[in-house]
Amino acid sequence: MGKIIRTVVLVILGILWLLPAYLLVVNAMKDPMTFTSKLSWVPTDFHLFENFAEAVNLSGLGSSVLSTLLYAVLSPLIAVLVGAAAGFAIVALRLKRGFAWFVLIFGGTVFPLQMILLPLFDAYSRAGVFDTRVGMVIIYTAISIPFSAFVMRNFFTGVAHSTFEAAVLDGATTWRIFTRMYLPMASSALVAIFILQATFVWNDLLLGLTLTQSDDIRPIVTTLSSMQSTYGGAQMSTVLAAAVLVSLPTVVLFLCTQRFFAKGLALGQY
Repeated sequence: MGKIIRTVVLVILGILWLLPAYLLVVNAMKDPMTFTSKLSWVPTDFHLFENFAEAVNLSGLGSSVLSTLLYAVLSPLIAVLVGAAAGFAIVALRLKRGFAWFVLIFGGTVFPLQMILLPLFDAYSRAGVFDTRVGMVIIYTAISIPFSAFVMRNFFTGVAHSTFEAAVLDGATTWRIFTRMYLPMASSALVAIFILQATFVWNDLLLGLTLTQSDDIRPIVTTLSSMQSTYGGAQMSTVLAAAVLVSLPTVVLFLCTQRFFAKGLALGQY
């Protein structure tokens, strides 16, 4: 009986979780010429692919998708490697005052991002990296490193220090131990961190609005937000179709890597 109740509860929660996505797709199918503000629960038209094409042509999504892919791949990748190196140095190398270094790295996450937007905008303008891909990669990497270091430090804490000592006795260098032993052991955690940070970068709106202004530099969600404004914009069904397009990559990413993601969340290893 308990198993049945648990199954029913999970099914209901799953339906509630997927309901916004269902409404998004159903209303994205509407004909832009006959679209009304009234929410549709049942599909009445099928103009989804036409709305997809219209969204790409009108919004500039096509020009921003390559930049967003660059940010969502390069920044998390650098952050994962730096975070793993920091965790390795603190735990395996037993860095002097390692906990203080960890607090210094992770301490940046204590303050809300909104607090640093104004000085960040000023610094980017003075440094000449405002509205540049290099500037966006830098800020996304900097934001992703603390969480990566936090997870990797916790993961490496579970690895017996005798493993490191045995490798040293066998004559392995520190770099070889890190790349050939610790990184492969932490592959699941590395993938999980990468997925989470890539999703954050892909869905970012605030930094894109603050630090960019060109369509080919802006993150894709920032470009999506510009389709509707106080002074008008694209038809709502076109905007909803664009939202579906923007959401698809992260959904595909989770579906393709769910096995690694589940292991990584549990800080498991191969």
